[in-house]
Amino acid sequence: MELTQDPAAHPHLVVSYADDTVRLNTGVFRSSLLVARELLITDWSPPAPDALALDHFAPVLALAPDVLILGTGTRQRLPPPALYAAFAERDIGLEVMDNAAACRTYNVLFGEYRSVVLALML
Repeated sequence: MELTQDPAAHPHLVVSYADDTVRLNTGVFRSSLLVARELLITDWSPPAPDALALDHFAPVLALAPDVLILGTGTRQRLPPPALYAAFAERDIGLEVMDNAAACRTYNVLFGEYRSVVLALML
């Protein structure tokens, strides 16, 4: 008999999203947050995307994921090039997209049991 985990049963899976809200299996959130299989930080207070620095992602660095998906709101807004370089130096991919695309991508990678973190700016 083969046993597998059901990723939909995990509390940190994105159930739905809107422009100013994200719903995980554990509840509805209306402020920026960091989400991973083993992490949920609901009081993340990032600056505007063009002012982001590596320090804003300290909890993420401790996990050393394969990829960080950064959702920058209703539209994609790119962070400084130095942030991409800082993640690359640590062998962490940084993908930036709007929140809707970020939530969908996170769920796909989560379902594939990839080491992924979602950073949503609401």
